[in-house]
Amino acid sequence: MRRLLLPAALVAASFFAGMVVTGRIGPSEQATAQPATPAAQAPVAPAPRSAVPGGPLPELADIAELVIPSVVNISAMGSRQMRLPFGFVDEQPTQSAGSGVVIRKSGDVGYILTNAHVIGDATQLSVVLWNRRERTAELVGIDPYADLALLRVKDPSLQPVIWGDSARLRVAEWVMAVGNPYQLGETVTLGIVSAVGRTNPQMSVVADYIQTDAAINPGNSGGALVNRRGELVGINTWIYSESGGYQGIGFAVPSNLARDVAAQLEKFGKVQRGTISGIIRIAPLNPGLAQDLNVTSTDGVVVYRMRRSGDAWAAGVRAGDVIVGFNGTGIRNTEEFERSMLTAPVGSVATLRVRRAREEFDIKVPITEAPLRTQ
Repeated sequence: MRRLLLPAALVAASFFAGMVVTGRIGPSEQATAQPATPAAQAPVAPAPRSAVPGGPLPELADIAELVIPSVVNISAMGSRQMRLPFGFVDEQPTQSAGSGVVIRKSGDVGYILTNAHVIGDATQLSVVLWNRRERTAELVGIDPYADLALLRVKDPSLQPVIWGDSARLRVAEWVMAVGNPYQLGETVTLGIVSAVGRTNPQMSVVADYIQTDAAINPGNSGGALVNRRGELVGINTWIYSESGGYQGIGFAVPSNLARDVAAQLEKFGKVQRGTISGIIRIAPLNPGLAQDLNVTSTDGVVVYRMRRSGDAWAAGVRAGDVIVGFNGTGIRNTEEFERSMLTAPVGSVATLRVRRAREEFDIKVPITEAPLRTQ
């Protein structure tokens, strides 16, 4: 079953793990220049090309030394209310832990990106830096839709990571995970990109995850996934596991999405997510429902329930309509529709392609700000 690395009591929060890997893969042999070959001599075969884009893998220890100072251990403390018999309420302290990545520094002030589920509802946050210094952290903002949170910390020794371009990742490319599994401290594991563009609506409808086999365990949530140049390409977030531990299937939020979310959190304290006012519930379109609605295809989503006082009703959307397009892009299922809404600019006007019985037409509706989703 899928398990999100959620913060639990004491040590059970989101953590990634594995043994420290520092090794080296040597470069491919290079052919040296040859003098002119006599006619009788067989031609020299060309030198083999390196199988790794951009050259051989560098010394892994160098990458680890570059990245480890940018990864911190996060402790989140709070409380939760427990209902007792006879109407009494008891407040229990909670503590969870995870990892974070220093992404920017201005003077002595640095910004640390982590997972939203590492923070939860904590009221006290602290981080332990690479040099064992412990500092109080301030929450800047949370985007629960992408499961990311931004913290602010003051310390002159903060060392920001170098951003990478997750769009350039290739399947089977080497990557390294750095984090604090089980509160062990800086731990480095090595693996490859197993896949890109993985989706999981139960985790997030706005993220296309990077899948990796680099060892990840509870505690690595919010830690760094870096490429062969030590550049940040992902924020380690969750694993697929039937045991609760590492099974070679981990997932990271791509750095391009993480970078955009972090910039908005720093500037606004939140990420503006879009919605269409008045649409309360949508449903997938199955063959039976398509027949009832007198439509010929199962592509799209059904407006199942709506409110007459909202923008959707005023624009002409009705319950039973099938939405098959959003701003010129086809909609096949509920996840695609939700992602289109959430990522649409607030204040813009979206064009919905609507199928009603045998007719198909466009309806323009305004995009308003979605309410903040709780963890």
